Amino acid sequence: MGVREWVERWPVYRQLTSPDPLARGRAVQSPRYAGVRPRIATADIEAGSVCPYCAVGCAQRVFVRDEQVIQIEGNPESPISRGRLCPKGSASKQLVTGPQREQKVLYRPPYGTSWRELGLDDAMGMVADRVLDARRKGWQDIDEHGHRVRRTMGIASLGGATLDNEENYLIKKLFTALGAVQIENQARI
Repeated sequence: MGVREWVERWPVYRQLTSPDPLARGRAVQSPRYAGVRPRIATADIEAGSVCPYCAVGCAQRVFVRDEQVIQIEGNPESPISRGRLCPKGSASKQLVTGPQREQKVLYRPPYGTSWRELGLDDAMGMVADRVLDARRKGWQDIDEHGHRVRRTMGIASLGGATLDNEENYLIKKLFTALGAVQIENQARI
């Protein structure tokens, strides 16, 4: 490589001799960079979502290729976050695709020292049985003043702030129908 070729590859030279004096475009672009394409350019689907971590509700764009999430980034059209994500939100892809994510139900019996796999139907049945048992054991027809209350003090609900209004509405209806009075949400605490 001659001196002239070396000087022409130098970004400062390209900046001073090109129509890009502020070096915001091609003047600072290396030949290697010119061939680079963003990984989202090959996505099959772009889906809208909401960050699952806190009550702010930052909008996200989820890029999918071959039914696999390849990138998650902030949505610039969101009036809440304007395309920005906090460090936790920026790591949302790890939540979805990380190798540490459990893909099956694990159960450790009382006094057990190890986890064992459990079928989803069995796990859901265990949860339902325990909810109904706690409801029955904590049930009150009348309070200490003789007022009819028909409630259970054996169940409480603490909802997450990542749920949307419809999910919170259904959870509120479910726990109210079960007779629970302690129904709260993370966003209010």
